Amino acid sequence: MNEISIEKVRHSLHDRGICVIIPTYNNCQTIQRVVEETLVYCQDVIVVCDGCTDNTLEILKEIKGITLVDYSKNQGKGYALKMGFKTALAMGFSYAITLDSDGQHYPSNIPDFLEANKKYPGALIVGQRNLEGVVRSKGSSFANKFSNFWFFVQTGRNLKDTQTGYRLYPLKKLCGLSILTCRYEAELELMVFASWNGVQIESIPIEVYYPRPEDRVSHFRPIADFARISVLNTILCLGALLFGLPAAVFRFLMKWGRTIYSLLFFVITSVFIVTPLLWLYMKIGRVTDKKKENLHKLIYHYSRFVMIHHGIPGTGFSTNLPLHKVDLSTPAVITSNHQSHLDLMCLLALSPKIVFLTNDWVWNSPFYGFIIRNAEYLPVKDGLDAIMPQLKSLVDRGYSIAVFPEGTRSLDCKIGVFRKGACFIADSFGLDILPMLLYGPGKVLKKHTRHLEKGPLYVKVYDRMPQTELQKIGDIKTQTKYLRRFCIEQYERLCNKIEQDA
Repeated sequence: MNEISIEKVRHSLHDRGICVIIPTYNNCQTIQRVVEETLVYCQDVIVVCDGCTDNTLEILKEIKGITLVDYSKNQGKGYALKMGFKTALAMGFSYAITLDSDGQHYPSNIPDFLEANKKYPGALIVGQRNLEGVVRSKGSSFANKFSNFWFFVQTGRNLKDTQTGYRLYPLKKLCGLSILTCRYEAELELMVFASWNGVQIESIPIEVYYPRPEDRVSHFRPIADFARISVLNTILCLGALLFGLPAAVFRFLMKWGRTIYSLLFFVITSVFIVTPLLWLYMKIGRVTDKKKENLHKLIYHYSRFVMIHHGIPGTGFSTNLPLHKVDLSTPAVITSNHQSHLDLMCLLALSPKIVFLTNDWVWNSPFYGFIIRNAEYLPVKDGLDAIMPQLKSLVDRGYSIAVFPEGTRSLDCKIGVFRKGACFIADSFGLDILPMLLYGPGKVLKKHTRHLEKGPLYVKVYDRMPQTELQKIGDIKTQTKYLRRFCIEQYERLCNKIEQDA
């Protein structure tokens, strides 16, 4: 990884509220190297000195740029983690990567945790060690299999490595800190409590270094610690029956309950009420521009009703501007990323003066195709040249044209390649481009899924890009590339801000 990439990782970790916590106890031979290598990738490092009796504390005091937590009496790894988490939360961090101070974890895997956090915001990310060819004691190998088995029994989740200390924790979702045990088994508790409370748990591959058996420093006490873990597992199994399993069933029922409610809400209000009424409205009397304008107002108010008044439970719709201050008094070409079937409803709730370019299946939809056609949303199947006269008429009547430059929904919410249509329309009619970005539709209703998740639905409206400024950028192809870069950069910032509270 080059210096530019490392610097980008450092900024991304900081912008997403991610710190690194390193608990240590008598690791004077490795602690300096581990901390200094970690500082290469992350500027926010918290080291917890767990009552060290060697010169570890003196070494740490000489290292600049870290937050040091120390206390005189050794309390165990669980207590050290708890102190690190509390310090991180007090400093305003949202996530913490934990790694061991004995040198077995590679700080070079930190960017992997960052990418996993972007892919699974709000999840607990567990490093799965590559143990192929590693010489381990029979006790260590048994302990890992023992832990994996009981974790499955207690949560119903199958993880191949529950003993690794290299993890990323969502600090605002940590549960049971007040009852966390003090030693090694605390890491298992944290995962079990997270699972019981519905926190997503994901694994990523990591590298691991084990020195020769005779060179290893271990504070694990086989008899005492196995006894503690056995007692803990007994308690956790009881907790799984009393809390974990009922909570999982409740979440399952709520997820599908939200989905069924939203489907019925849409079918009843849209298919059986709104569409027939609008059909009658458009069929009775002559179709005029005023009647079409009223149709747009009805669609606008219905969209606001759905988005704002909980037509989709478990979500909250918001924008960076008050809805009445989204300025479309003069037409523009609106561009937005495309994530979900919910995108149109989010944008339609902003103004009645928006017309969309649609795919063929939307135009011919048996559920709302009639409304789409009468609202003068235009299909792009025959190319832009075929619909330019209609677009010109709409612009002359004060409508803004909304375009999804990607042309299709994103599978992972990342912004794809832009087509040139938006910039072409703006250039042809001398219109500003008004960029908007959606966050949440692709997470609430993911592509190729049939159920709804909980989460925010957010629209960010940016400043207009006037034609005078766009012309300075270059031709339509160059403008399109510029617009895509702008959207990618701004979407990353938007994700960094929102996902700190994921």
